[in-house]
Amino acid sequence: MFEITKRDGMARIGKFTTTSGRTIETPALLPVINPKIKTVTPRELYDEFGFGAMITNSYIIKNTPALKEEAQSKGLHEMLDYPGIIMTDSGTFQSHMYGEVELTNKEIVEFQRSIGTDIGTVLDIFTEPFWTKEQTAESIVETLKRTEEAVSLKGEMMINGVVQGSVFPDLREDCARKLAEMDIDVHPIGGVVPLMEQYRYSELVDVIVSSKMGLNPNRPVHLFGAGHPMILAFATLMGCDLFDSASYAKFAKDDRMMFIDGTFRLQDMQSLDCNCPACRGMTLETLKKTEKNERIRIIARHNLYQIKQELSLVKRYLREGRLWELAEVRCRAHPAMLDGLRKLREYQDFMERFDPISRESAIFYTGIETRGRPVFKRYDDRIMTRYIPPTKKAALFYGGQNKPYSRFFVSDFVNARRQGYTPVVISPFGPVPAELDEMYPIAQSMFPSIEDTDTENESDELSLAFLEKHFTEGVVNGSDLEPEYNGEPTDEEIKDNDTKRVWAVARYQFGIEAAEALLKGELTFRKSRKTGKIRNVFSDGEHVLSMRAGDGFFTLRMEGAKRIVENIPAPRMRVQVADDAVPFISQGRNAFCQFVTAVDEELVPMDEAIIVDKDDRPVGTGKMLLVKNEIFSMKKGIAVKTRTGSDEDKDE
Repeated sequence: MFEITKRDGMARIGKFTTTSGRTIETPALLPVINPKIKTVTPRELYDEFGFGAMITNSYIIKNTPALKEEAQSKGLHEMLDYPGIIMTDSGTFQSHMYGEVELTNKEIVEFQRSIGTDIGTVLDIFTEPFWTKEQTAESIVETLKRTEEAVSLKGEMMINGVVQGSVFPDLREDCARKLAEMDIDVHPIGGVVPLMEQYRYSELVDVIVSSKMGLNPNRPVHLFGAGHPMILAFATLMGCDLFDSASYAKFAKDDRMMFIDGTFRLQDMQSLDCNCPACRGMTLETLKKTEKNERIRIIARHNLYQIKQELSLVKRYLREGRLWELAEVRCRAHPAMLDGLRKLREYQDFMERFDPISRESAIFYTGIETRGRPVFKRYDDRIMTRYIPPTKKAALFYGGQNKPYSRFFVSDFVNARRQGYTPVVISPFGPVPAELDEMYPIAQSMFPSIEDTDTENESDELSLAFLEKHFTEGVVNGSDLEPEYNGEPTDEEIKDNDTKRVWAVARYQFGIEAAEALLKGELTFRKSRKTGKIRNVFSDGEHVLSMRAGDGFFTLRMEGAKRIVENIPAPRMRVQVADDAVPFISQGRNAFCQFVTAVDEELVPMDEAIIVDKDDRPVGTGKMLLVKNEIFSMKKGIAVKTRTGSDEDKDE
């Protein structure tokens, strides 16, 4: 069973529980153990390094009489002295390296089950990157046939359903969709080792994302053969949950040491510069002079510590909502990785479905590739389709050094509005109407003070399209306006600007029709005594919205939810739940996946949602944690974190 507990776009922290009751938190890496050669013992992996899962090769065990007898008499866990989750490979990689293996799919699946592995693997067909599309398609048919057979044989053992398809995205997606319909427990993406070995990361992006498009989101996705620390952040960003590495030991035998920026041969290194437990207190000269077997063990342990450290960092950034930032930095370790990051921008539409409406952390701009984040596309789309300018004339201002909006413009904005112009800042982010200046991601973004040409050009293109659409009566430079400003804005001007802000944010966040339903009537505001910013919005005396200080967006109150339900047809902004859940949600309890019966497919993580019963009556409001296809596929987990139940009216 797999439960998503935290997410950052397509990346997710999950709880994966096997049928044996063993559990790991994802993303997780599974070190590969050769059952004949234990450079680092399985028990050390578990006790010292904290790896809660590992992989070993059932094909090698089956074809080694002594190992086969021991595994079948003791069971795999006792044989390896490993209390965590054990996944076994089937021999597919051996067939890729050395040719056909001498066993059938049925034989290897039944053998894996007989030795007590937690997760077995089908004997799939490894699709090579140089294969033709026709050859690849034929092999997928056989892989799917074998997977169906494996599912029928697995019993209590979990089974890997491996996505194949070479470098053809359409074949990958089709294979994934067919596998998603089977009773599979984990979805490895196979046939990718040659791509990583040849640094073909842009093609790897096609392979991963096209596979994700077809897979069932209630199962962890395993990127077979990916265990180098430099790839972990980027692969996690694309929605991979599990990884494995045999390279930590293979590289050690060749005196190669893994670091976050690459792999380096011991003989070429000028200094060790590593303080991991394996290297601590050791000089490069000492390591070079160490006896061969001991040196292999030291380097293998070093490599494992590097992997473990990076994976811990990936999890921290994921929890903090900053994984994009880490991935962008990591992808600059190699030009081919940067190719992959740039390729990912082609999938903005798909990624935007999973990208949260807001994050707690700021956007740190690392280069033109940052514009490939889904949040940029969402902003561009919404200001073009959901923004309604107060006037048809715009006065342009140019952003401050580190923010797209500068407080130095406040008096200029008042002056522009008095002359009938809508203030618009031209920033590195693109065009920023003054009414949206405190909203995520505008106020939560940091740009270098010296712009690069690509950033400037893209900002100019977006600004031109925005101005041409919305300001048909003219555009002027704000510095050319008559200096008519004579003091602080009046109370009437302040209220008018507050009203414009509320309307603009509501349209951006909820859509034009929903904003009209929410805000019809006389608007009044309650403000923070400390900051003077809007905190609560009342329409004809009803508390419909509260504005969040952190991101400038609204939380939806029950009165506001009722207005939307009364005026906007279902399923807009709704999450419908079964009768059994209604009494609990109305008291403020969360809405769990298994009780959801209908969802607006346009809702994204962190969106405001209206929880309704089968008769479309609001029973609560809250924020989305999962999206529609995730909710309906999950057997466990929170779909909506309820903020207010209909039987209460608590503030966030």
